[in-house]
Amino acid sequence: MASTPLKDARVEFRVTADQKQTIEAAAAIQGRTVTDFSADVLVERAQEVIQTERQLRIEASRFDTFSRLMDEPPRAIGELRELMTRKPVFVD
Repeated sequence: MASTPLKDARVEFRVTADQKQTIEAAAAIQGRTVTDFSADVLVERAQEVIQTERQLRIEASRFDTFSRLMDEPPRAIGELRELMTRKPVFVD
């Protein structure tokens, strides 16, 4: 059986009486403690916020332009070709 990570940190916040009743009711429906229910909901929402922030957002027209450029054959750049065939100056 896998061990549960030690819960060694606290999060405290105040809510209205109505919010508390709603949270308690939802936890009871799922047969969970308020702490367990609240922690899971908070972590799930936090992960959604983080994921949304990390997503690349781009206008559709700009993405279409980007996609079109990526689908084009590569251009030959003489200077880059010369650089890649040049003898390295660093010695292993």
